[in-house]
Amino acid sequence: MIASYQKAFLAYLEENSPKKAPHTLYAPVEYILGLGGKRIRPVLALLAADAVGGTYEKALPAAMAVEVFHNFSLVHDDIMDEAPLRRGKATVHEKWNANTGILSGDVMLVMAYECLNAYPAPLFTELTQLFSRTAREVCEGQQYDMDFPLQENVSQEEYIEMIRLKTAVLLGCSLQMGAMIGGLTKAESEPFYAFGIQLGLAFQLQDDYLDAFGDPATFGKQVGGDIIENKKTLLYLLALEAAEEQQRSSLTDWFTSTPADPAEKIEKVKAIFRATTADTAIKHLMESYTQQALKEVEKFKISPEKKAAFKRFAMDLMERKL
Repeated sequence: MIASYQKAFLAYLEENSPKKAPHTLYAPVEYILGLGGKRIRPVLALLAADAVGGTYEKALPAAMAVEVFHNFSLVHDDIMDEAPLRRGKATVHEKWNANTGILSGDVMLVMAYECLNAYPAPLFTELTQLFSRTAREVCEGQQYDMDFPLQENVSQEEYIEMIRLKTAVLLGCSLQMGAMIGGLTKAESEPFYAFGIQLGLAFQLQDDYLDAFGDPATFGKQVGGDIIENKKTLLYLLALEAAEEQQRSSLTDWFTSTPADPAEKIEKVKAIFRATTADTAIKHLMESYTQQALKEVEKFKISPEKKAAFKRFAMDLMERKL
């Protein structure tokens, strides 16, 4: 079922790819949208629309909106993070330049909103309001992510709120829009949004873990990037909380350093993560959020077979099978 949704979305994406002029504006858009990825957000929109009794075809424009918006945010995030790789390939600003990345990202944001023009009122209004709130929250989450390295103290609660805004709300939005397009009211579709939030939190914590301990060949991004950028991820915060005085001093020293060769920094910080069992603690939290997501599925007013599809999706996502 998931594979069929992916195939349908990719066909729709190809049909609606921005083959426009000027080429220098739209070539980076085609490039980033063509890099692949799991297409998690569009698939969730299609799955939700089908599950509540609608048809996934009607959700394709909304699925396109969330995927284009997601990739817009990646283009701009990569510029801010000075990231060299995205999905194992050169980032847009590396392949072209930062100015091109900014402007191509801007046009993607406009394109995302244009996708929603496919829906009539009053559904159009409800979808646009949800999408706009989500877009604003993603920007707020990104700003918190940029602010945290400059703050002396960041609490675990603040970090969880940041990843809720930056990552989880777009999953929730995808699911809720799909459910609404499938025929549910905004109120009836809230459990779908809640499922997306919990799954998004679990997925982002796993992403943080893989940033330090993942395999570069399969992770698709530079391993240790968060450590190089001194990001106070939950791994860092858990280690700081559990560390002995010497470990805490060493960890904070490393997170104020910018060595020419970051390899030693990455390995030393990872050693502290292991010694303080922060690596194990974050895995427990990932499992907790995953289980909360599965509990939200039980609130869906759909058949047991369709509930099983959402649960299978969640488990495959967390096992990186998608």
